[in-house]
Amino acid sequence: MKIVVSAGGTGGHIYPALAIIKKFQECEKDLEVLYIGTHNRMEKDIVPKIGIKYIGLEIYGFSKTNIVRDIKNIFLIKKAMYKCLEIFNKFKPDIVIGCGGYVTFPVIKAAKKLGIKTFIHEQNSIPGKSNIHLSKYADLVGISFKNSQSYFGNAKKVVYTGNPCGENALTIKKTSKVSLGFKPSDKLIIIVAGSLGSETLNNKFKAYLSTIDDEKYKVLYITGKNYYDDFIKDADFSKNVKVVPYYDNLASIMKDAYLIISRAGASTISEILALKIPSILIPSPYVANNHQYYNALDLANMKVSELIEEKDLNSNIIKVMINELVYNDELYNEFKNNLEKLNIKESSSIIYDEIKEILKWSMKKMLI
Repeated sequence: MKIVVSAGGTGGHIYPALAIIKKFQECEKDLEVLYIGTHNRMEKDIVPKIGIKYIGLEIYGFSKTNIVRDIKNIFLIKKAMYKCLEIFNKFKPDIVIGCGGYVTFPVIKAAKKLGIKTFIHEQNSIPGKSNIHLSKYADLVGISFKNSQSYFGNAKKVVYTGNPCGENALTIKKTSKVSLGFKPSDKLIIIVAGSLGSETLNNKFKAYLSTIDDEKYKVLYITGKNYYDDFIKDADFSKNVKVVPYYDNLASIMKDAYLIISRAGASTISEILALKIPSILIPSPYVANNHQYYNALDLANMKVSELIEEKDLNSNIIKVMINELVYNDELYNEFKNNLEKLNIKESSSIIYDEIKEILKWSMKKMLI
């Protein structure tokens, strides 16, 4: 079996794509994989390192402010599509899979032009423009949030798959909180604002971290690599608090957490859902289409998470929201029970089975 996978730009697109590849590698003995990404974004470094054949396309997102660049990009998209046609004619894939990012646009379009079966996966509650447009060409659309379905009215078939990123969190070995200096009985709260951190969130949380000496929980606060030195300078944090700049494998320590406070990116949410940890989500207001807010809203509506916007945060509100979940067993258990009902552990298996189904029907049509 031969598959082409395309995703680019951010880890939120790339890691679901890699999780899908991993499932195909587990299930298909004679699998050939070709990954098509950009020529200059993070996927060009990540994918080849794990032994997957990689082709980079010169293509950029539209700026909306640089007309000359955007006109040039139209020609680059057409050039990329013709290159994909050449690649597909040589490689002859059975299926082309797109997991988001503007690079998937010429890839899926080229596949459709050649009559190759296509699947696209959307990680966010509010889909990206590229996926919305491509959905009318795709044979199958996978969504991570049920309310995303309304955006894909022109799609042939839409399936709620969840985000396959979460499955990776399940297989990672747990890092005990004891190794971080906490006791086995401690209720550990992890507060993190992404790998790079957020100066705004750090400023809002700093005062709170000095007020919890008498609380019956511990806090692991992750500042982000760029802000650690400034954050700890002249700080007088409570004895319940441990501050670190970055944690390389966050999912491994999340497994021993009582509560997670974080941004609402698709990958983070998929890990929270897979590990079934109650959370307080603070969506970043600096992302396209405000999609993190809608990611968080979806979880809040399912009663598995609390939602608070960055503009409404202060040290008092932070403390009230955390204490409500930590000390209100009824509310906490409601969140836990609702998380247990979300059976989305087998996201990549659902995707694999659905793709095999459309390929089976395609083969039957050829034999008729």
